[in-house]
Amino acid sequence: MPGVSSFSFSFGFRDNALRAARGGSAGLLAAFTALAVAELVAGLVRPAAGPVTVVGGAVIDRTPAGVKDFAIRTFGENDKAVLQAGILALLALFALALGLLALRHRRAGAAGVLLFGIVGAAAAVSRPDSGGLADVLPSWAGAAAGALALYVLAGRAGRAGRATPAGPPPGDGDTAAGWSRRGFLTAAAVTAAAATGAGALGRALTGRRGRAAVASRNGLTLPAPASPAPAVPAGAQLKVPGISAFTTPNRDFYRVDTALVVPRVDAASWRLRIHGAGVDRPRVFTFAQLLARPLIERDITLTCVSNEVGGPYLGTARWLGAPLARLLAECGVEPPSRGGRADQLVARSVDGMTLGSPVEDVMDGRDSMLAVGMNGEPLPFDHGFPVRMLVPGLYGYVSACKWITDIELTTFDAYDPYWVRRRWAKRAPVKTQARIDTPRPFARPAAGPVTVAGVAWAQGRGITRVEVRIDDGPWRDADLAARATPDTWRQWSFPWRATPGGHTVTVRATDGTGRVQTEERTRTVPDGASGRHSVFVTVAAP
Repeated sequence: MPGVSSFSFSFGFRDNALRAARGGSAGLLAAFTALAVAELVAGLVRPAAGPVTVVGGAVIDRTPAGVKDFAIRTFGENDKAVLQAGILALLALFALALGLLALRHRRAGAAGVLLFGIVGAAAAVSRPDSGGLADVLPSWAGAAAGALALYVLAGRAGRAGRATPAGPPPGDGDTAAGWSRRGFLTAAAVTAAAATGAGALGRALTGRRGRAAVASRNGLTLPAPASPAPAVPAGAQLKVPGISAFTTPNRDFYRVDTALVVPRVDAASWRLRIHGAGVDRPRVFTFAQLLARPLIERDITLTCVSNEVGGPYLGTARWLGAPLARLLAECGVEPPSRGGRADQLVARSVDGMTLGSPVEDVMDGRDSMLAVGMNGEPLPFDHGFPVRMLVPGLYGYVSACKWITDIELTTFDAYDPYWVRRRWAKRAPVKTQARIDTPRPFARPAAGPVTVAGVAWAQGRGITRVEVRIDDGPWRDADLAARATPDTWRQWSFPWRATPGGHTVTVRATDGTGRVQTEERTRTVPDGASGRHSVFVTVAAP
């Protein structure tokens, strides 16, 4: 009969849709269980070994330099959050597909979850900070729990959807199918509750480790520097709305690194090892020993090599730290110019990151340091607590190792650090650059007096001149703010009588060697961007 056939078709379609929904739910719950159990085990063995963290880190490690550069330009400091969201989204799609597969082939679906565990384990052992078996346990344990959950839930989801009555659907409580559906819902609820509990316990374990690091930072009183920083000249900060502050607050200081999870290191357990070629007296320092040394305080501008022309990835802070050259000298290290055997200093972070600096630059008299303080307080965790390295005049990827724990003296021929293996330059002195802070691109100022202003930098060489050009007109000198040190940026301003219409404003700087900033436009890879910053504005008629 047509009515019965139509009803049977619609009921069958609804039943299949509900069955598919149960399968998808089973897959998602299995993935949730896998991640929760993995987080629990990671909390027991090593928090950085969680599967999302190690897979994300492996993705970062294998991403070409150009793609990394695009991610930083596009997403800025949110690039890691975007990556993690992408990994979770792909995992959710994978879990849905495995849930549907498991409705017909439970073992194949469970095997798919185990495959995810293999991927996580492989990513863990491939990381530069791999701890071996301890790092693969979270992925293996999570995958085993997820596979078991999917196998059980898929079996109940399949039984819940097999009854297809020929007549009107009875109430759920009146049939075996209803009991099967209740059985699936009960199993799903128990699985979700258990996974939530495991995840909460894992986060608590991880948080306990992190709390020790937080306590060590909160309880730290920085010693007074043996060599304080000179006072910033009163005229170093121009009173121009929209210009960057001379000293960048810690909360606003840029962060560009590869750490998906910011390491939280307890200062009490921190150690720094110095060893390698030409190190006559290898040593291991504790944090207390480092603080007991004569410390220097300096205003230094740091610049990221990923900073595009006119980009935001630079800032100035007042750093407190132990002079690195003196510490190396105590270990018997000599620069190549004085017969030293090593020309490269490889700094290693607690997360396995490696950065290579020229020994000659580190020991040539500039204020290279192992920093412990930033703008009058202990380093923030995001910026390397308890100790980070910095070398003025070099881009961060060859000088500014955060969470440093090891220094090895070697040669450029013998070892390629992390970024060099990814086709960045081995040596990377900061290029002379200037940036327009105000007016902003596509601003619409009123005709008449307009102040163009910004910052210029050439760490180690200093800025001696800044010029501004309107459209294709002549270059005109800007007014320079007072100079603090050659290692900091310098503010500048230019009075412009703006006329109605569209205008392109361009800036260029001259450094302390007399070299004018190049107009040749290059991208950030392999050794930093070059070119002159310009903004287009539309001046409104009065």
